[in-house]
Amino acid sequence: MNEATRSVGIGIVGLGTVGGGVVRLIQKHHDDYVAAYGADLRIVRACALEQSRAEELGISAEAFTTDWHDVVSDPAVDIVIELIGGEHPATEIFESAFAAGKHVVTANKALLGRHVEALGAKAAAAGVQIRCEAAAGGGIPIVGTLEHDLVGNQVLTIAGIMNGTTNYILTRMSAEGLDYSDVLADAQRLGYAEADPTADVDGFDAASKIAILGSIGFRTRITTDDVYMQGIRDITSEDIAVARDMGYVIKLLAIARNTDEGVDVRVHPAMIPATHQLAAVNGAMNAVFVVGDAVGETMFYGAGAGSFPTASAVVGDVLSLSEHISRGTAPMAEPEPFGRNLSIRNIEDLSTNYYIRLKVADRVGALAETVDAFASKNISIKQVMQLDGGNEGSCSVVFLTHTCSERDVRAAIDALKGASCLQKIGSVIRIEDVDAWSDGVMDN
Repeated sequence: MNEATRSVGIGIVGLGTVGGGVVRLIQKHHDDYVAAYGADLRIVRACALEQSRAEELGISAEAFTTDWHDVVSDPAVDIVIELIGGEHPATEIFESAFAAGKHVVTANKALLGRHVEALGAKAAAAGVQIRCEAAAGGGIPIVGTLEHDLVGNQVLTIAGIMNGTTNYILTRMSAEGLDYSDVLADAQRLGYAEADPTADVDGFDAASKIAILGSIGFRTRITTDDVYMQGIRDITSEDIAVARDMGYVIKLLAIARNTDEGVDVRVHPAMIPATHQLAAVNGAMNAVFVVGDAVGETMFYGAGAGSFPTASAVVGDVLSLSEHISRGTAPMAEPEPFGRNLSIRNIEDLSTNYYIRLKVADRVGALAETVDAFASKNISIKQVMQLDGGNEGSCSVVFLTHTCSERDVRAAIDALKGASCLQKIGSVIRIEDVDAWSDGVMDN
Protein backbone atom coordinates (compact mmCIF):
# COMPACT_ATOMS: atom_id res chain seq x y z
CA MET A 1 0.00 0.00 0.00
CA ASN A 2 1.18 3.52 -0.84
CA GLU A 3 0.28 5.87 1.98
CA ALA A 4 -0.66 9.40 0.99
CA THR A 5 1.24 12.19 2.71
CA ARG A 6 -1.63 14.63 2.25
CA SER A 7 -4.96 14.85 0.51
CA VAL A 8 -5.32 16.40 -2.93
CA GLY A 9 -7.99 19.07 -3.19
CA ILE A 10 -10.22 18.86 -6.25
CA GLY A 11 -12.36 21.73 -7.48
CA ILE A 12 -14.85 20.90 -10.20
CA VAL A 13 -16.71 23.37 -12.41
CA GLY A 14 -19.68 21.71 -14.09
CA LEU A 15 -21.76 18.89 -12.65
CA GLY A 16 -23.51 17.76 -15.80
CA THR A 17 -23.25 14.35 -17.42
CA VAL A 18 -19.46 14.13 -17.28
CA GLY A 19 -19.06 16.10 -14.05
CA GLY A 20 -21.50 13.81 -12.30
CA GLY A 21 -19.58 10.81 -13.59
CA VAL A 22 -16.32 12.23 -12.23
CA VAL A 23 -17.80 12.80 -8.77
CA ARG A 24 -19.29 9.31 -8.63
CA LEU A 25 -16.09 7.68 -9.88
CA ILE A 26 -13.98 9.42 -7.23
CA GLN A 27 -16.52 8.50 -4.54
CA LYS A 28 -16.67 4.86 -5.63
CA HIS A 29 -12.93 4.27 -5.95
CA HIS A 30 -11.55 6.67 -3.35
CA ASP A 31 -10.01 3.96 -1.18
CA ASP A 32 -8.66 2.12 -4.23
CA TYR A 33 -6.87 5.28 -5.38
CA VAL A 34 -5.31 5.71 -1.94
CA ALA A 35 -4.16 2.10 -1.86
CA ALA A 36 -2.82 1.97 -5.41
CA TYR A 37 -1.42 5.47 -5.90
CA GLY A 38 -1.31 7.10 -2.48
CA ALA A 39 -3.72 9.70 -3.87
CA ASP A 40 -6.34 10.83 -1.37
CA LEU A 41 -8.69 12.77 -3.66
CA ARG A 42 -11.06 15.18 -1.93
CA ILE A 43 -13.71 17.19 -3.75
CA VAL A 44 -13.48 20.40 -1.75
CA ARG A 45 -15.32 22.71 -4.15
CA ALA A 46 -17.99 22.07 -6.78
CA CYS A 47 -19.73 24.60 -9.01
CA ALA A 48 -23.04 24.16 -10.80
CA LEU A 49 -26.14 26.16 -11.62
CA GLU A 50 -28.41 24.28 -9.20
CA GLN A 51 -27.61 23.13 -5.68
CA SER A 52 -30.02 20.25 -6.11
CA ARG A 53 -27.56 18.66 -8.53
CA ALA A 54 -24.80 18.84 -5.92
CA GLU A 55 -27.11 17.33 -3.31
CA GLU A 56 -27.99 14.52 -5.71
CA LEU A 57 -24.27 13.73 -6.00
CA GLY A 58 -23.68 13.85 -2.25
CA ILE A 59 -21.70 17.10 -2.29
CA SER A 60 -22.04 19.10 0.91
CA ALA A 61 -23.62 22.55 1.04
CA GLU A 62 -20.30 23.95 2.27
CA ALA A 63 -18.48 22.69 -0.83
CA PHE A 64 -21.12 23.89 -3.30
CA THR A 65 -21.06 27.20 -5.14
CA THR A 66 -22.69 28.76 -8.17
CA ASP A 67 -19.65 31.00 -8.80
CA TRP A 68 -16.63 29.42 -10.48
CA HIS A 69 -14.38 32.09 -8.94
CA ASP A 70 -14.92 30.37 -5.58
CA VAL A 71 -13.42 27.19 -7.00
CA VAL A 72 -10.26 28.63 -8.55
CA SER A 73 -9.54 30.95 -5.61
CA ASP A 74 -9.95 28.35 -2.86
CA PRO A 75 -6.48 27.66 -1.38
CA ALA A 76 -7.54 24.07 -0.61
CA VAL A 77 -7.97 23.33 -4.34
CA ASP A 78 -4.90 21.84 -6.05
CA ILE A 79 -6.54 20.78 -9.32
CA VAL A 80 -9.40 22.50 -11.15
CA ILE A 81 -11.56 20.28 -13.36
CA GLU A 82 -13.34 22.34 -16.04
CA LEU A 83 -16.32 20.54 -17.57
CA ILE A 84 -18.63 23.28 -18.80
CA GLY A 85 -17.32 23.40 -22.38
CA GLY A 86 -17.30 26.33 -24.79
CA GLU A 87 -14.87 29.24 -24.84
CA HIS A 88 -16.33 31.51 -22.15
CA PRO A 89 -16.11 31.49 -19.22
CA ALA A 90 -13.90 28.44 -19.70
CA THR A 91 -10.99 30.59 -20.91
CA GLU A 92 -11.25 32.78 -17.82
CA ILE A 93 -11.42 29.69 -15.60
CA PHE A 94 -8.18 28.36 -17.11
CA GLU A 95 -6.39 31.68 -16.81
CA SER A 96 -7.54 32.31 -13.23
CA ALA A 97 -6.56 28.79 -12.20
CA PHE A 98 -3.07 29.24 -13.67
CA ALA A 99 -2.66 32.58 -11.91
CA ALA A 100 -3.54 30.84 -8.64
CA GLY A 101 -0.98 28.10 -9.29
CA LYS A 102 -3.52 25.37 -9.99
CA HIS A 103 -3.41 22.65 -12.62
CA VAL A 104 -6.41 22.27 -14.96
CA VAL A 105 -7.97 19.04 -16.19
CA THR A 106 -10.51 19.44 -18.98
CA ALA A 107 -12.63 17.73 -21.61
CA ASN A 108 -13.05 20.99 -23.53
CA LYS A 109 -12.05 20.08 -27.09
CA ALA A 110 -13.62 23.19 -28.64
CA LEU A 111 -11.49 25.51 -26.50
CA LEU A 112 -8.23 23.59 -26.83
CA GLY A 113 -8.74 22.95 -30.53
CA ARG A 114 -8.58 26.67 -31.16
CA HIS A 115 -6.58 28.17 -28.27
CA VAL A 116 -4.22 25.56 -26.86
CA GLU A 117 -1.15 27.59 -27.91
CA ALA A 118 -2.12 30.63 -25.84
CA LEU A 119 -3.40 28.61 -22.89
CA GLY A 120 -0.42 26.26 -22.96
CA ALA A 121 1.98 29.21 -22.87
CA LYS A 122 0.21 30.66 -19.83
CA ALA A 123 0.25 27.30 -18.04
CA ALA A 124 3.96 26.91 -18.77
CA ALA A 125 4.69 30.40 -17.45
CA ALA A 126 2.76 29.62 -14.27
CA GLY A 127 4.52 26.30 -13.74
CA VAL A 128 1.34 24.23 -13.94
CA GLN A 129 -0.17 21.74 -16.37
CA ILE A 130 -3.18 21.32 -18.63
CA ARG A 131 -4.38 17.72 -18.90
CA CYS A 132 -6.88 16.88 -21.64
CA GLU A 133 -7.17 13.13 -22.18
CA ALA A 134 -10.96 13.40 -22.22
CA ALA A 135 -10.95 16.13 -24.89
CA ALA A 136 -9.94 13.96 -27.83
CA GLY A 137 -11.54 10.55 -27.61
CA GLY A 138 -13.68 10.33 -24.50
CA GLY A 139 -12.73 7.12 -22.77
CA ILE A 140 -10.10 6.14 -25.36
CA PRO A 141 -6.61 6.65 -23.85
CA ILE A 142 -5.10 8.24 -26.94
CA VAL A 143 -3.63 11.57 -25.72
CA GLY A 144 -1.34 9.86 -23.21
CA THR A 145 -0.43 7.26 -25.80
CA LEU A 146 0.74 9.92 -28.24
CA GLU A 147 2.47 11.98 -25.52
CA HIS A 148 4.32 9.08 -23.93
CA ASP A 149 4.01 5.58 -25.35
CA LEU A 150 4.61 6.38 -29.02
CA VAL A 151 7.24 9.12 -28.66
CA GLY A 152 9.89 6.73 -29.98
CA ASN A 153 8.14 6.88 -33.37
CA GLN A 154 7.63 9.40 -36.07
CA VAL A 155 3.85 9.39 -36.16
CA LEU A 156 2.81 9.17 -39.81
CA THR A 157 -0.98 9.05 -39.67
CA ILE A 158 -3.73 9.61 -37.12
CA ALA A 159 -7.15 8.75 -38.50
CA GLY A 160 -10.38 7.60 -37.08
CA ILE A 161 -14.02 7.78 -36.22
CA MET A 162 -14.11 10.51 -33.59
CA ASN A 163 -17.78 11.41 -33.32
CA GLY A 164 -20.29 8.92 -31.98
CA THR A 165 -23.37 10.78 -33.19
CA THR A 166 -22.42 10.68 -36.85
CA ASN A 167 -21.20 7.10 -36.59
CA TYR A 168 -24.52 6.09 -35.05
CA ILE A 169 -26.43 7.83 -37.85
CA LEU A 170 -24.36 6.28 -40.64
CA THR A 171 -24.50 2.84 -39.03
CA ARG A 172 -28.29 2.89 -38.87
CA MET A 173 -28.59 4.28 -42.39
CA SER A 174 -26.48 1.35 -43.57
CA ALA A 175 -28.18 -1.35 -41.52
CA GLU A 176 -31.78 -0.23 -42.09
CA GLY A 177 -31.67 1.58 -45.43
CA LEU A 178 -32.99 4.76 -43.82
CA ASP A 179 -32.41 8.34 -44.91
CA TYR A 180 -30.29 10.80 -42.93
CA SER A 181 -33.19 12.97 -41.75
CA ASP A 182 -35.14 10.00 -40.37
CA VAL A 183 -32.19 8.63 -38.39
CA LEU A 184 -31.22 12.09 -37.11
CA ALA A 185 -34.72 12.64 -35.73
CA ASP A 186 -34.61 9.27 -33.99
CA ALA A 187 -31.12 9.93 -32.66
CA GLN A 188 -32.33 13.21 -31.16
CA ARG A 189 -35.28 11.45 -29.56
CA LEU A 190 -32.99 8.81 -28.04
CA GLY A 191 -30.44 11.36 -26.82
CA TYR A 192 -27.63 10.34 -29.20
CA ALA A 193 -27.84 13.72 -30.97
CA GLU A 194 -28.32 17.21 -29.63
CA ALA A 195 -31.35 19.31 -30.49
CA ASP A 196 -28.90 21.40 -32.53
CA PRO A 197 -26.66 18.71 -34.08
CA THR A 198 -24.49 21.13 -36.08
CA ALA A 199 -21.21 20.55 -34.21
CA ASP A 200 -21.52 16.80 -34.75
CA VAL A 201 -23.02 16.35 -38.21
CA ASP A 202 -21.05 19.17 -39.85
CA GLY A 203 -17.73 17.88 -38.52
CA PHE A 204 -16.68 20.54 -36.01
CA ASP A 205 -16.51 18.15 -33.05
CA ALA A 206 -14.26 15.71 -34.91
CA ALA A 207 -12.17 18.59 -36.29
CA SER A 208 -11.40 19.84 -32.78
CA LYS A 209 -10.28 16.36 -31.76
CA ILE A 210 -8.04 15.75 -34.77
CA ALA A 211 -6.48 19.20 -34.31
CA ILE A 212 -5.53 18.27 -30.74
CA LEU A 213 -4.26 14.80 -31.65
CA GLY A 214 -2.40 15.99 -34.72
CA SER A 215 -0.67 18.72 -32.71
CA ILE A 216 0.52 16.17 -30.15
CA GLY A 217 1.38 13.40 -32.59
CA PHE A 218 3.24 15.58 -35.11
CA ARG A 219 4.66 18.07 -32.56
CA THR A 220 3.33 21.05 -34.43
CA ARG A 221 0.57 23.57 -33.94
CA ILE A 222 -2.70 22.62 -35.59
CA THR A 223 -5.91 24.46 -34.78
CA THR A 224 -9.50 23.57 -35.55
CA ASP A 225 -9.52 26.36 -38.13
CA ASP A 226 -6.76 24.53 -40.04
CA VAL A 227 -8.96 21.46 -40.50
CA TYR A 228 -11.00 21.07 -43.68
CA MET A 229 -14.55 20.13 -42.61
CA GLN A 230 -17.40 18.50 -44.48
CA GLY A 231 -20.30 16.83 -42.72
CA ILE A 232 -22.70 14.00 -43.50
CA ARG A 233 -25.90 15.88 -44.38
CA ASP A 234 -25.65 15.02 -48.10
CA ILE A 235 -25.05 11.28 -47.62
CA THR A 236 -28.03 9.20 -48.72
CA SER A 237 -29.04 5.58 -48.27
CA GLU A 238 -28.49 5.32 -52.01
CA ASP A 239 -24.81 6.27 -51.61
CA ILE A 240 -24.39 3.76 -48.80
CA ALA A 241 -25.93 0.96 -50.88
CA VAL A 242 -23.71 1.71 -53.88
CA ALA A 243 -20.65 1.82 -51.62
CA ARG A 244 -21.59 -1.56 -50.15
CA ASP A 245 -21.91 -3.09 -53.61
CA MET A 246 -18.41 -1.85 -54.41
CA GLY A 247 -16.96 -3.28 -51.19
CA TYR A 248 -16.80 -0.01 -49.26
CA VAL A 249 -18.27 1.49 -46.10
CA ILE A 250 -18.95 5.22 -45.66
CA LYS A 251 -17.65 6.75 -42.43
CA LEU A 252 -17.10 10.29 -41.23
CA LEU A 253 -13.33 10.22 -40.83
CA ALA A 254 -10.98 12.61 -39.08
CA ILE A 255 -7.60 12.29 -40.79
CA ALA A 256 -4.20 13.82 -40.12
CA ARG A 257 -1.19 12.76 -42.19
CA ASN A 258 2.38 13.93 -41.78
CA THR A 259 3.54 14.27 -45.39
CA ASP A 260 6.62 15.74 -47.04
CA GLU A 261 4.42 18.60 -48.28
CA GLY A 262 3.04 19.40 -44.82
CA VAL A 263 0.22 18.20 -42.61
CA ASP A 264 -2.83 16.93 -44.45
CA VAL A 265 -5.64 17.39 -41.91
CA ARG A 266 -9.33 16.99 -42.75
CA VAL A 267 -12.74 15.73 -41.62
CA HIS A 268 -15.23 14.43 -44.18
CA PRO A 269 -17.25 11.39 -45.22
CA ALA A 270 -15.06 8.84 -46.95
CA MET A 271 -15.39 5.43 -48.48
CA ILE A 272 -13.01 2.89 -46.96
CA PRO A 273 -12.69 -0.82 -47.77
CA ALA A 274 -15.18 -2.95 -45.85
CA THR A 275 -12.20 -5.08 -44.77
CA HIS A 276 -10.46 -2.21 -42.97
CA GLN A 277 -10.51 -2.20 -39.16
CA LEU A 278 -12.33 1.15 -39.00
CA ALA A 279 -15.15 -0.15 -41.19
CA ALA A 280 -16.26 -2.45 -38.36
CA VAL A 281 -16.60 0.39 -35.83
CA ASN A 282 -20.37 0.80 -35.55
CA GLY A 283 -23.03 2.51 -33.47
CA ALA A 284 -21.88 5.32 -31.21
CA MET A 285 -18.41 3.83 -30.73
CA ASN A 286 -15.19 5.63 -31.68
CA ALA A 287 -11.79 4.41 -32.82
CA VAL A 288 -8.44 6.05 -33.48
CA PHE A 289 -6.03 4.45 -35.95
CA VAL A 290 -2.41 5.52 -35.45
CA VAL A 291 0.53 4.62 -37.67
CA GLY A 292 4.07 5.09 -36.42
CA ASP A 293 7.17 4.49 -38.49
CA ALA A 294 8.47 1.92 -36.00
CA VAL A 295 5.34 0.44 -34.42
CA GLY A 296 3.34 0.30 -37.65
CA GLU A 297 -0.44 0.19 -37.52
CA THR A 298 -2.27 0.42 -34.17
CA MET A 299 -5.90 1.04 -33.30
CA PHE A 300 -7.58 2.25 -30.12
CA TYR A 301 -11.30 1.52 -29.73
CA GLY A 302 -13.87 2.57 -27.17
CA ALA A 303 -16.63 4.91 -26.14
CA GLY A 304 -15.95 8.44 -27.32
CA ALA A 305 -18.47 10.06 -25.02
CA GLY A 306 -20.76 9.36 -22.10
CA SER A 307 -20.69 9.99 -18.40
CA PHE A 308 -18.37 7.28 -17.10
CA PRO A 309 -16.14 6.70 -20.17
CA THR A 310 -15.26 10.40 -20.27
CA ALA A 311 -15.02 10.57 -16.48
CA SER A 312 -12.51 7.70 -16.67
CA ALA A 313 -10.19 9.89 -18.75
CA VAL A 314 -10.69 12.92 -16.50
CA VAL A 315 -9.92 11.00 -13.32
CA GLY A 316 -6.91 9.38 -14.99
CA ASP A 317 -5.46 12.85 -15.56
CA VAL A 318 -6.27 13.86 -11.98
CA LEU A 319 -4.51 10.80 -10.60
CA SER A 320 -1.46 11.40 -12.75
CA LEU A 321 -1.10 14.88 -11.27
CA SER A 322 -2.02 13.71 -7.77
CA GLU A 323 0.77 11.17 -7.47
CA HIS A 324 3.19 14.10 -7.26
CA ILE A 325 1.02 16.54 -5.33
CA SER A 326 0.20 14.06 -2.56
CA ARG A 327 3.92 13.59 -1.90
CA GLY A 328 4.69 17.29 -1.90
CA THR A 329 6.53 17.30 -5.23
CA ALA A 330 5.24 19.49 -8.04
CA PRO A 331 4.43 17.88 -11.39
CA MET A 332 6.49 19.16 -14.27
CA ALA A 333 5.22 22.42 -15.72
CA GLU A 334 3.38 22.39 -19.02
CA PRO A 335 5.96 22.28 -21.81
CA GLU A 336 6.09 25.26 -24.11
CA PRO A 337 3.39 24.69 -26.75
CA PHE A 338 4.43 23.65 -30.22
CA GLY A 339 4.92 26.39 -32.77
CA ARG A 340 3.91 26.13 -36.41
CA ASN A 341 6.70 23.66 -37.13
CA LEU A 342 4.98 22.11 -40.14
CA SER A 343 2.89 23.77 -42.82
CA ILE A 344 -0.76 22.84 -43.37
CA ARG A 345 -1.61 21.41 -46.79
CA ASN A 346 -4.46 22.91 -48.75
CA ILE A 347 -7.31 20.43 -49.25
CA GLU A 348 -7.18 21.26 -52.96
CA ASP A 349 -3.80 19.52 -53.14
CA LEU A 350 -5.34 16.21 -52.06
CA SER A 351 -5.16 13.47 -54.69
CA THR A 352 -7.44 10.44 -54.43
CA ASN A 353 -10.29 8.68 -56.20
CA TYR A 354 -13.78 10.15 -56.04
CA TYR A 355 -17.37 8.96 -56.08
CA ILE A 356 -19.61 11.60 -57.66
CA ARG A 357 -23.40 11.18 -57.88
CA LEU A 358 -25.35 13.49 -60.17
CA LYS A 359 -28.99 13.80 -61.14
CA VAL A 360 -29.12 14.48 -64.87
CA ALA A 361 -31.77 14.78 -67.55
CA ASP A 362 -32.76 11.40 -68.96
CA ARG A 363 -32.09 12.25 -72.59
CA VAL A 364 -29.71 11.44 -75.40
CA GLY A 365 -26.35 13.19 -75.01
CA ALA A 366 -26.62 13.92 -71.28
CA LEU A 367 -24.01 11.35 -70.33
CA ALA A 368 -21.57 12.58 -72.98
CA GLU A 369 -22.02 16.15 -71.75
CA THR A 370 -21.09 15.23 -68.18
CA VAL A 371 -18.11 13.10 -69.24
CA ASP A 372 -16.85 15.98 -71.37
CA ALA A 373 -17.06 18.31 -68.37
CA PHE A 374 -14.86 15.96 -66.36
CA ALA A 375 -12.42 15.49 -69.23
CA SER A 376 -12.08 19.26 -69.65
CA LYS A 377 -10.67 19.41 -66.12
CA ASN A 378 -8.21 16.51 -66.57
CA ILE A 379 -10.37 13.98 -64.74
CA SER A 380 -10.35 10.43 -66.06
CA ILE A 381 -13.49 8.40 -65.40
CA LYS A 382 -12.99 4.81 -64.31
CA GLN A 383 -16.62 3.71 -64.20
CA VAL A 384 -20.12 5.08 -64.84
CA MET A 385 -23.24 3.60 -63.22
CA GLN A 386 -26.85 4.59 -63.78
CA LEU A 387 -28.87 3.94 -60.64
CA ASP A 388 -32.39 2.57 -60.51
CA GLY A 389 -35.26 4.89 -59.71
CA GLY A 390 -35.46 8.60 -60.32
CA ASN A 391 -38.30 10.78 -61.51
CA GLU A 392 -39.68 10.88 -64.99
CA GLY A 393 -37.24 12.77 -67.18
CA SER A 394 -34.28 12.38 -64.80
CA CYS A 395 -31.89 9.71 -63.58
CA SER A 396 -29.10 9.36 -61.02
CA VAL A 397 -25.66 8.60 -62.40
CA VAL A 398 -22.55 7.74 -60.40
CA PHE A 399 -19.07 8.50 -61.72
CA LEU A 400 -15.99 6.85 -60.22
CA THR A 401 -12.78 8.64 -61.05
CA HIS A 402 -9.20 7.56 -61.36
CA THR A 403 -6.82 9.38 -59.01
CA CYS A 404 -7.24 13.10 -59.46
CA SER A 405 -6.83 16.28 -57.44
CA GLU A 406 -9.44 17.92 -55.26
CA ARG A 407 -8.75 21.13 -57.18
CA ASP A 408 -9.71 19.50 -60.51
CA VAL A 409 -12.82 17.88 -59.03
CA ARG A 410 -14.03 21.22 -57.73
CA ALA A 411 -13.38 22.83 -61.12
CA ALA A 412 -15.33 20.05 -62.85
CA ILE A 413 -18.26 20.48 -60.48
CA ASP A 414 -18.28 24.21 -61.20
CA ALA A 415 -18.24 23.47 -64.94
CA LEU A 416 -21.12 21.01 -64.57
CA LYS A 417 -23.26 23.64 -62.85
CA GLY A 418 -23.57 25.36 -66.21
CA ALA A 419 -24.44 22.20 -68.13
CA SER A 420 -27.97 22.00 -69.48
CA CYS A 421 -28.23 18.31 -68.57
CA LEU A 422 -27.50 18.76 -64.85
CA GLN A 423 -30.46 18.84 -62.47
CA LYS A 424 -28.68 18.36 -59.16
CA ILE A 425 -25.25 17.60 -57.70
CA GLY A 426 -25.85 14.80 -55.24
CA SER A 427 -22.81 13.54 -53.36
CA VAL A 428 -19.08 14.00 -53.81
CA ILE A 429 -17.33 11.42 -51.62
CA ARG A 430 -13.61 10.77 -51.42
CA ILE A 431 -12.47 7.16 -51.69
CA GLU A 432 -9.72 7.11 -49.10
CA ASP A 433 -6.41 5.44 -49.96
CA VAL A 434 -5.95 3.71 -46.61
CA ASP A 435 -2.79 1.97 -47.80
CA ALA A 436 -1.12 5.38 -48.09
CA TRP A 437 -1.60 5.85 -44.35
CA SER A 438 1.29 3.43 -43.79
CA ASP A 439 3.74 5.00 -46.22
CA GLY A 440 7.03 5.35 -44.35
CA VAL A 441 6.66 2.40 -41.97
CA MET A 442 10.05 0.73 -41.49
CA ASP A 443 10.54 -2.85 -42.63
CA ASN A 444 11.18 -5.41 -39.92
